[in-house]
Amino acid sequence: MKTIPYAAQTRIETPLGPLTLAATPRGLALAWFDGQAHRSDAVDAPQRPDDAHLRLAAREFEAYWRDPARPFTVALDARGTSFQQAVWRALLAIDVGRLSTYGEIARRIGNPAAVRAVGAAIGRNPVSIIVPCHRVVGGDGSLTGYAGGLDRKRSLLEHEGALAAPLV
Repeated sequence: MKTIPYAAQTRIETPLGPLTLAATPRGLALAWFDGQAHRSDAVDAPQRPDDAHLRLAAREFEAYWRDPARPFTVALDARGTSFQQAVWRALLAIDVGRLSTYGEIARRIGNPAAVRAVGAAIGRNPVSIIVPCHRVVGGDGSLTGYAGGLDRKRSLLEHEGALAAPLV
């Protein structure tokens, strides 16, 4: 796997614990909770909270905690395979307060048999919350798989008013 050429990083505090943010010159490439699965705790980049992408991301995360319906506008540079990119684009179509399933995401990307691969791609989403992998639940509506932990997933869905939402 190629190393991502991060230009800057910072850490921000959230109600669910610290997030490490890292950016390339093209956009925000990483937003991960401490101890999150499928990640490395080391980011090879200088601490630069003044980086334009990181400043905007920090402001938008702060706004998200006040109003989860407020959209993120920070440019993203999430690196992954073409399959992962397709899955992450499908996640961006899930509105705040709504839920989807792994099977539905597989259908949306035109590969209905790839449910397990979709789950693996979702688990490796490098931009937590902004690319809303937490809005994906099991086919029966159960809370399953979240690299940041199921307690955080439940908290995010409660914050967004999605737990009682119908599946899309």
